Amino acid sequence: MKLHELAPAEGSVKASFRKGRGAGSGNGKTAGKGHKGQNARSGGGVRPGFEGGQIPLYRRLPKRGFKNRFATHYTTINVELLNSFDNGAEISLETLLECGKISKANDGLKVLGRGEITKKVTVKASSFSASAKEKIEAAGGKCEVV
Repeated sequence: MKLHELAPAEGSVKASFRKGRGAGSGNGKTAGKGHKGQNARSGGGVRPGFEGGQIPLYRRLPKRGFKNRFATHYTTINVELLNSFDNGAEISLETLLECGKISKANDGLKVLGRGEITKKVTVKASSFSASAKEKIEAAGGKCEVV
């Protein structure tokens, strides 16, 4: 295959529809916008959420609570997950992402204490629960806060 022989798959590319190119095109004169009115004008139309003057849905529904934009959202794992690693392994957020144990990094890693751990591992995380730290150290591992 040569560079000049490359072509998209049959039917995957559709020619763009040219508006306002005469009566014979089937979409001339008003170019599909109808006659007059707000939507026929240049820059016309209404903003998203506008309901013709009726109070829009986003204003009718009550607003509840408070969302802290500056909160720290940790990706959490439990100590039982650490058993899947070899003895003496060094486990960090990057390691967990690479092996697919977690899917998103968020603002850091927090290790929680559900389950038991039998392997001696070094864990590098942003935060540890007290029970998780206790269990990792009891198994002979180390907890490092990064």
